[in-house]
Amino acid sequence: MTGTPEGQTPAGPPEGEAAGGGAPGSETAGSEAAGSEAAGSGRLGEWAFRQSPCVLAVFDADLRLVRANAGMEQVLSLTEDQMRGRRLPEIVPHPVSDETEAKMRRVLEGGGPQHLRAGAGPAGTGADDGWSTSLVPLKDPAGRVRAVCLAAHQRLQEHLARQRMLLLSEASARIGTTADSGRTAQELADIAVPRLADFAAVDLLDAPRHGGEPSPAAPARPLATTRTAVRSVLDDGPAASAAGTKTLYPALSPVARCLSQGHGALYDAADPDLLRWARQDPGAARLLGSGTHSVMVVPMRAHGATLGVALFGRHRRAEPFEADDLWLAEELTAKAAVSIHTTRRDSREHTSTMTLQRSLLPQTLPDQGALDIATRYLPAGTRAGVGGDWFDVIPLSGARVALVVGDVVGHGIRASATMGRLRTAVRTLADVDLPPDELLTHLDDLVLHLSADEGGTEGADESAGGIGTTCLYAVYDPVSRRCALARAGHPPPAAVTPDGAVRFLDVPAGPPLGLGGLPFETFETELPEGSLLALYTDGLLAARDHDIDEALDKMFAALARPAKTLDTVCDRVLTAMLTHRPDDDIALLVARTRALHADRVAAWDLASDPAVVARARKHATEQLTAWGLDDAAFITELTVSELVTNAIRYGRPPIQLRLIHEDSTLTCEVFDSSSTAPHMRRARTFDEGGRGLLLVGQLARRWGTRHALTGKTVWAEQSLSPD
Repeated sequence: MTGTPEGQTPAGPPEGEAAGGGAPGSETAGSEAAGSEAAGSGRLGEWAFRQSPCVLAVFDADLRLVRANAGMEQVLSLTEDQMRGRRLPEIVPHPVSDETEAKMRRVLEGGGPQHLRAGAGPAGTGADDGWSTSLVPLKDPAGRVRAVCLAAHQRLQEHLARQRMLLLSEASARIGTTADSGRTAQELADIAVPRLADFAAVDLLDAPRHGGEPSPAAPARPLATTRTAVRSVLDDGPAASAAGTKTLYPALSPVARCLSQGHGALYDAADPDLLRWARQDPGAARLLGSGTHSVMVVPMRAHGATLGVALFGRHRRAEPFEADDLWLAEELTAKAAVSIHTTRRDSREHTSTMTLQRSLLPQTLPDQGALDIATRYLPAGTRAGVGGDWFDVIPLSGARVALVVGDVVGHGIRASATMGRLRTAVRTLADVDLPPDELLTHLDDLVLHLSADEGGTEGADESAGGIGTTCLYAVYDPVSRRCALARAGHPPPAAVTPDGAVRFLDVPAGPPLGLGGLPFETFETELPEGSLLALYTDGLLAARDHDIDEALDKMFAALARPAKTLDTVCDRVLTAMLTHRPDDDIALLVARTRALHADRVAAWDLASDPAVVARARKHATEQLTAWGLDDAAFITELTVSELVTNAIRYGRPPIQLRLIHEDSTLTCEVFDSSSTAPHMRRARTFDEGGRGLLLVGQLARRWGTRHALTGKTVWAEQSLSPD
């Protein structure tokens, strides 16, 4: 339909508006003050009206069209000249046009802007063609409504944009749900098919490539990957190659080029690069042979590392991929890449931390005759990583043994490193033979110093220097069968007597390490031979599926059940307490007490008289004969002679000599009530004394001094030859 309806005269522009379509009054103003700038603005306005992607039209006060842009011409397949002077129902005969004209009249009458969810589309279209229409008044400088502007656009693009945003939002919840790279790759493929693509495949590099942003000019190289995930709308679709297979992409293939350039790309079936790839790679030939007409290749990159590549294709849907689809694919792939990178980083850190942790724990339990011991260490099963739990068994002088269990605050390498420092410190302090309460006091000071040293370092807030660390230190003496314990904020140990009674030892709690200024107390108790001691960290009691009372009942029941071996006891305790991997590290140490009876220990009270030294040597040789250790008599006589002489000369009475025979070790101890400790020195050529302790140090396996509340004991151990 062309021209003007019969009997009607084409309507001109509204009063005050030039026929050229400029702003009202722009032509009539014509003042030189507007100048060339105003003229330029008018041209820009005209260009914006004509080239707008929306459908734009202007209707005068009689609701006849005076202007139409290119968008309206294209949609209605009519020129502006063909539509000028006509009412909308005449241009597009349709009920929607009548509704639109009624709303335009309301605009002219001062009803303000109007909106319709349907609009006037091409001739013959209905109300459900996805159009959205706005009607706004055009006013002159006096504020009078002189015309109506119609603006319409299809809602399809809005719908697609919303769908992309919904898919992106859903991806945030569905991608990266586990610490499994393969599962994350599959989640990416699953969410892309079928809503974005008809098939998707994810190929990961065996070793991520690190470095800055790749240069677009960087040459492509052959690319070896592992097919990690695949999804297709068809069971035998183009992406149905098995996951886990190795794939080698040629150097000039779109995949290799994509990773070299560092950004995604769109290809259609006729693209020369795609065709060349199909000639070189049977997999690509199958891809195109299956009817795939549009392909996206997207690199998987996160934190400067290239992890792999994702491929997307369409063969069932007719429409090709667009730039917006590529953007969406890159966003989805980026989410998966970040998750996979985090998983791999966490896995490497966890492996490193586990290696460090296990290297810092005792590799083997030391030989000693005071206790039978079994241990277990279980790292946490959460992403938090390995913590700083530890245990230790330290042989002491006089056949005694120290047991240690501790728990450093935090997780990861920092906690493991702090644990290693504290374990070394405990062993050093134990070698000095400090009582449990004094040892924890020194350890508390150490943690304070570590905290001060790390106070200014990044990340120190997590567990600065180990503040809040808990520790339990126990010393068992098989001769007296007494156990001395002290704890710093640690759970109390459990004891099981030979008759099966289970109880907690009433060890004063004490503050966690690193608080400073608060005392620790030593608790002593006698343990019958065959008693069981259970030392553990709080992860054992922190199971999420039962409360603390139930956990304690289960632990007591497991400890009370008779068992042939301590390994069985450990396994029973863990089985009873845990139904899944623990949320926190667990260290468990179970010990059964032994006793050194009177036939293995001999003691003599000595007078503070130099003449008694010979008698002391005689007592020692007679006892060795009784034990069948005559071969050790020579070294023992020299040791006894020196230690007793030093006690008489430099110490104070009372003086006591004690010999302890424990398996392959013979210990000689001399006690006196002086607190002055002997020190080894190198005697000068003409000195008459000063060589005794040097001689003892050369003959004995080790020697040392331990202090009591009153007095000290100087001891020396020698190894006995096996029978």
